[in-house]
Amino acid sequence: MSSNYAYKTRDLKFILKEWIPISEVFAYDKHKDFYSVDDIDPIIDSIDKVAREIMAPTADDGEKNPAYFENGKVYLPESFKTLFKYINKNGWGTSNVNNEGGSLPFVIQCAINEFMTGVNPAFMPYVALTSGAAGLIQSFGEEQDKEMFLPKMFDGTWSGTMCLTEPSAGSDVGDILSKAYPTDNPRIYKIKGSKIFITGGDGDHVDNVIHLYLARIDKAAQGTRGISLFIVPKYWVNKDGSLEPNDVESTGVEHKMGLKGSATVALACGENNGCRGLLLGTYDTETGTGQGIAQMFQMMNEERLLTGSAALGVASNAYWNTAAYCKERIQGRTITNPKASRTQIINHEDVKRMLMLNKATLEACRAIINKAAYYIEVSHLETDPERKKAAAGMAECLTPLAKAYPSDEAWNCISESIQAHGGYGFCEEFPVAQAARDVKIYSIWEGTNFIQSLDLLGRKWTMGKGTVFAAFLKSIEDFISENKAVVGFEKEFVNLEKALVSYKAIMTAMAEYMTDGKPGMMPTYSRRILTATAQLYGGMCLLDQALIAKKKIEELGKEHFEYNFYNGKLLSTRYYLRNVVPNVWSVMDIVLDGDTSVMESITETFDY
Repeated sequence: MSSNYAYKTRDLKFILKEWIPISEVFAYDKHKDFYSVDDIDPIIDSIDKVAREIMAPTADDGEKNPAYFENGKVYLPESFKTLFKYINKNGWGTSNVNNEGGSLPFVIQCAINEFMTGVNPAFMPYVALTSGAAGLIQSFGEEQDKEMFLPKMFDGTWSGTMCLTEPSAGSDVGDILSKAYPTDNPRIYKIKGSKIFITGGDGDHVDNVIHLYLARIDKAAQGTRGISLFIVPKYWVNKDGSLEPNDVESTGVEHKMGLKGSATVALACGENNGCRGLLLGTYDTETGTGQGIAQMFQMMNEERLLTGSAALGVASNAYWNTAAYCKERIQGRTITNPKASRTQIINHEDVKRMLMLNKATLEACRAIINKAAYYIEVSHLETDPERKKAAAGMAECLTPLAKAYPSDEAWNCISESIQAHGGYGFCEEFPVAQAARDVKIYSIWEGTNFIQSLDLLGRKWTMGKGTVFAAFLKSIEDFISENKAVVGFEKEFVNLEKALVSYKAIMTAMAEYMTDGKPGMMPTYSRRILTATAQLYGGMCLLDQALIAKKKIEELGKEHFEYNFYNGKLLSTRYYLRNVVPNVWSVMDIVLDGDTSVMESITETFDY
């Protein structure tokens, strides 16, 4: 078996029960009659059991029996079909986007998404995309749309997708060519166009696929403002519930580096002039303006968070597999005692360094993601206008970090996990090889990480005339002021404060470059600045957690069975603040230096 579920849920429980103010979330009207802090362990343990006993046996099926295309149809690994229905019918899937009470809070959904993806990353996109599509229908559909589509999407009878990318337009969505033509029914349009890279775009696991499809209504404005969103089912649903073909045809599946059980489909719509779509929201005929992009961003922002969570899940599972391997593999003798017997490789300093880099980085990523999920939840449910606005601002600032940083670092962490295995890491029999192939897509999905970095610098820095991001930085500054005198963390707080000062210098330098007419400096440095932003905030999060861990150690003592967990939090925090966070002032030095070699390069530079 090339896959192996090795997940540890203790850090997630710590985050949900001891770090995030989850009681505030449970106090909102939507959740107060259904959940309390006492429910967290049973929820996590139940889904961990499902992951271990039900999902884990399917993981290799997707690798050995990839999704394939034959005679116009898409076929999934056999075990995925049963699993999709099981997950949804037992309440672990799409039904949790239901606005009615009883659905899991988003912050818990995000937490469990991490290890559900870690156990079988090729399977979970079917659930995630269906949930996103159902959420859009629930938010923007008319009552008849909800009655027609949602029940079968909630129970796993139908699946859903989002259709953005086209052969001629990927990240530049405003250039899509798909068109929508009015009919006698003001809600129904004839759809013509093609889409590519549609995750879960077809398959024999469901009776119908409900596509949320971006298209431009005939004569609409150019660019993103003229785009509208349509419900385009694979099979048209008649009023009596019967189905008929809707001229939506699969033309092939991609042969991918990883996630082989996940069908990435190319679609052709309206080849025979018979594809119909239901308009979501409204269309302004006078200005040619649609609501599609704004609507899709509801789904995309949550999907971006879940994409970062998925990358974290795959990398974390690889890390825990690696730690287990290093405890068993005997090789060499320690430098500190060369005459001793041969030892497990986990006793070698460089192996421990690789594991510590994994542990600290992944804990920082987990903290950023779950804090973002908390703020998203509060921004949706809070009734006090000021708190709602503040939470929304924090969620906006954290979303690009929560998507891009984990999906960038996951690749590096898995590389270290492969290295720790030695030669066996390069063999497909060990799970780290598959993890490397599976994880790479997450830095590309939901807007490449370069796009996330432009969003951070170009939009989040300037939101509310700079007040939103200023509040984000103020939260870090206030944390330092309130806690830097705590005994035992002196060096760590010095580094965090230095990182904050360095980050402000980065912002000042970028503003000066823009004033000096050098806009190219932003895309040249934006990826590295996003990483520095995440490391700054991640460092604060880990220090905040370490303060809790320190108190628990003092309360429990070294003999307590939880000592190693809490002490591990202290060690990973120290490592991160002293070995990772210094990259922030390294990035500052690079930005201040202002090297323009990237901007000066021409096409022919790369011919040699």
